[in-house]
Amino acid sequence: MKLRALVLLFISLIFYACSGNNPLLKPDTKELNKHAPNNFHVVFHTTKGDFTVDVSRKYSPLGVDRFYYLVKNHYYDGNRFFRVVPNFVVQWGMIGIPEVDKFWEKMGIKDEPVRLSNTKGTIAFARGGPNTRSNQLFINLKYNARLDTSGYMNVKGFPAFGKVIKGMDVVESINPEYVQKPNQDSIMVKGNSYLNKNFPNLDYIISTKIVTGSK
Repeated sequence: MKLRALVLLFISLIFYACSGNNPLLKPDTKELNKHAPNNFHVVFHTTKGDFTVDVSRKYSPLGVDRFYYLVKNHYYDGNRFFRVVPNFVVQWGMIGIPEVDKFWEKMGIKDEPVRLSNTKGTIAFARGGPNTRSNQLFINLKYNARLDTSGYMNVKGFPAFGKVIKGMDVVESINPEYVQKPNQDSIMVKGNSYLNKNFPNLDYIISTKIVTGSK
């Protein structure tokens, strides 16, 4: 049942990605740069159950604006949790359609200071250098204070911008079987076919929903 649902979801994602006015391949500049609400919730419906993230723009305005745009346009629907390191992080953010992933890899936003510590349950963008926060996210599975100040290529810290307020047990139950084995370069080139063949038991996001008006 899980595999069948995944195949159907992947087919729908391919159809969506190939549509003429796909906002994930041809984003409207005004929409892409629009400010997100100051506070909102996002409900993640996954193969392990649901979890809810409370987001506050004050912690990382540019990061939250990007997150809001991607969720609003269903970028994270179908994403595999391709990196699950027990007692550290759960990571996702590659849709598994090479054309889309390659586009967003180049769409990094400017770096921002850390205003919210990487405590257990907080969410932040992954990065690989200056101004590279673009699409990949992680949730901290423990208090990862070192991520507040860790430096790499003259960039300091990972700015968290929200926190899981419901379903942290779901996040902690996401399958850690493959740890960090899925190769991001291979995902970028081969997409979900690579993940389906080599890592068939990965848990994934079925859908996401924005709930505005949170406090």
